[in-house]
Amino acid sequence: MPAATPLFQPGHLLTFGNATTVLEQGLQALAQQQSVIDMAAVTTVDSSAVAVLLAWQRAASASKLLLTLDNLPSNLHSLIALYGVEDLLLSTAAGGHPVLR
Repeated sequence: MPAATPLFQPGHLLTFGNATTVLEQGLQALAQQQSVIDMAAVTTVDSSAVAVLLAWQRAASASKLLLTLDNLPSNLHSLIALYGVEDLLLSTAAGGHPVLR
């Protein structure tokens, strides 16, 4: 049986107060080829969360990885739509953009 794909799981908070820390943790995960990010635990977000996701996408793209965002909370999805970056963060894999599962 193949090993499970390692994934990164941020904590419940992704706001201005901890965005730099969570960004760095995600970048470390991507550097280790962990391109699946499980957002299930994330409950509190602000616009900083969108900036973090965009930075992760840039890093994944630069490393030729397909960023996969699992269990994106509805409040974060709403912010992504509000800022008009859905095409950058929620597109299909065919376009080389992140996959939302």
